[in-house]
Amino acid sequence: MTSEFNLAEAAAQFVLARSGLRPKIGVVLGSGLGAFADQLSGQSSIPYAEIPNFPQSTAIGHAGRLVIGKAGDIPIFAMQGRVHLYEGYSAKDVAFPIRVLGRMGVRAVILTNAAGGINRAYQQGGLVAISDHINLQGTNPLMGANDERFGPRFPDMTEAYSKPYRDMARTAARKLGIELQEGIYAGLLGPSYETPAEIRYLRTIGADLVGMSTIPETIAARHMGMKVLGISCVTNMAAGTTGAIINHEEVLETGKRVQRDFVALINALLPSIESDISGQT
Repeated sequence: MTSEFNLAEAAAQFVLARSGLRPKIGVVLGSGLGAFADQLSGQSSIPYAEIPNFPQSTAIGHAGRLVIGKAGDIPIFAMQGRVHLYEGYSAKDVAFPIRVLGRMGVRAVILTNAAGGINRAYQQGGLVAISDHINLQGTNPLMGANDERFGPRFPDMTEAYSKPYRDMARTAARKLGIELQEGIYAGLLGPSYETPAEIRYLRTIGADLVGMSTIPETIAARHMGMKVLGISCVTNMAAGTTGAIINHEEVLETGKRVQRDFVALINALLPSIESDISGQT
């Protein structure tokens, strides 16, 4: 049986052969947030279906393309959409694109998502930097035999989301006049939205946000030594918070409404992340 490492390497070599760019930064774009990739210059776009071994997104609002291009002068890998556990994929499948990014030389990833707001201080359409997460998805991409070529058996998760990168994001947001809050993200399996009782439980254990993605990707990235910045768009207030019914159309619509601020924020903080990566070499 072909190892996960070799499968990721094959996918990485396929993508690298399609572009002369060699980005060190990857961006994963969640529901309704794919516009960032559209503004990259000199881009090449590869449907996930063409990349060997790559899982294909079936969720509405996820285009399912890997875009390689430049944000200003900074080369970027941008994933327009991701796969989720609720689509029937395993945690290893969900994390596989991160493995591929790592094998292509990526050293920092910006993971974005649409999330439900649990913290009552949040408002629909707000942007939140993830400070930590609570994994309630019942699985982990590192289950099974560990391949030391990816990383250690027991990776440290004390700082799953880089504090320096959160500081950079806050600085960039402040200069743009964008409010950027911080919060703890709880990941559930989905696809059903949470019940009001579940939201009360999540609030009690310290969660500010809830969603159905991101955590397997973060674990895999940290396993490989990549730095992670997580940014959630509060596309709806969580069940029971306002009494409103939640639907996916609202999630996508809110994502589209905040696209301008979201794209501006990512573009503004990329030079700081690139400088950090360059300083490590």
